[in-house]
Amino acid sequence: MSEAPENRESGLEEDFERDLHVERQILNMGPSHPATHGTVKFLVELDGENIADVDIQVGYLHRGFEKECEAGTWYQAIPYTDRLNYNSAVLANVGFVLAVEKLLGLEAPERCQWQRVLASELSRLADHLTRCGAGCLELAAMTPFLYGIQARELTWDLLEFLCGARVTSNYVRIGGVKHPMPDTFPARCRDSIAKIRALLVDFDEVVTSNRIFVDRLKGTGVISKEDCLRYAVTGPILRSVGVPLDVRKAEPYLVYEEIDFDVPVGEVGDNYDRYLVCVEEMQQSLRIVEQCLAKLERLGPGPVNALDPRVRWPAKGRVFNHMEELIQQFKSVTEGPRVPAGEAYFAVESANGELGFYLVSDGSAVPYKVRCRPPSFINVAPLPLMLRGALLADLIPTFDFINMIGGECDR
Repeated sequence: MSEAPENRESGLEEDFERDLHVERQILNMGPSHPATHGTVKFLVELDGENIADVDIQVGYLHRGFEKECEAGTWYQAIPYTDRLNYNSAVLANVGFVLAVEKLLGLEAPERCQWQRVLASELSRLADHLTRCGAGCLELAAMTPFLYGIQARELTWDLLEFLCGARVTSNYVRIGGVKHPMPDTFPARCRDSIAKIRALLVDFDEVVTSNRIFVDRLKGTGVISKEDCLRYAVTGPILRSVGVPLDVRKAEPYLVYEEIDFDVPVGEVGDNYDRYLVCVEEMQQSLRIVEQCLAKLERLGPGPVNALDPRVRWPAKGRVFNHMEELIQQFKSVTEGPRVPAGEAYFAVESANGELGFYLVSDGSAVPYKVRCRPPSFINVAPLPLMLRGALLADLIPTFDFINMIGGECDR
């Protein structure tokens, strides 16, 4: 006996729903993936092409940064800070050294402070150029990537000339910097700045109003001001939602109070706003570099290291015999400074936001405790909020303009 027509139709509907494969798919993306840079894994739950949820797993570049710093002298920690963010190593140098100097109650000479700002802003420029250039590349836009990398190479050339190395420079010292600015640096720097500005114009003309680029960024990776504050997000991400927080303005350090620059902010808090904030910050960094050059030329030759017996010998105003000076030099090199017992926290504005160091000293030549407040680790926390409901293709530009660096996520 044949089935009733309505029963046959009901069975067909069940078969149709079963064949649709409506269950969600779990996608493992990374860590061996060019877009995740080999340092992070996304466990993505997909509903079709939409992201239902995502779990971000960091720690694939674990090097024990903080414990390594606690195993050596205060000076031996500086090369480790270089490797927190390879795009802007000098900024991490400066943050760590300023925290040590806070414990010592030491202030670097004026010329040194201007050189530190100069090197910091060149590093910030290189970082933003990498972020924006690589962000375009991973959206299949090769031409702007080449413009950005050419400008970054010019910036790294300047850092090499100033610091002695292009990427991990180990340039900053406790109480000073490695060496004075070369006499021919200002002229070369101004020439490179002109070329960098021309490349930024080319970059802007190719992508900023490009219909495809705008569509891929606008309205994607959106985060609210409330969520930014709740997650303690800082840097371009926070400024993209309209909060003008910049450590250089809020809690000025070095000579930033004497420098004229603006803090760009966005409105929507999407990937496009973050891109625009970074582009304008590059222009502001170039303004700061030009002011540093002018100031250093006015100051003329002078010391770039504090003549303090705790960090450098011979001490100013004292005369040592040859043997005493030799012994003190030997102890300074082999042991480094003995930092007074206490604790201190110091933060600088890195390319990704607030980069802070909490240090504890027991009075010896070795740090008792080193703790880093890395912006990349903090800023990546709200990424699931920015991606839920988005398309899978939105994951890459959102991750790019967060600019997570694996070295800073070392926990």
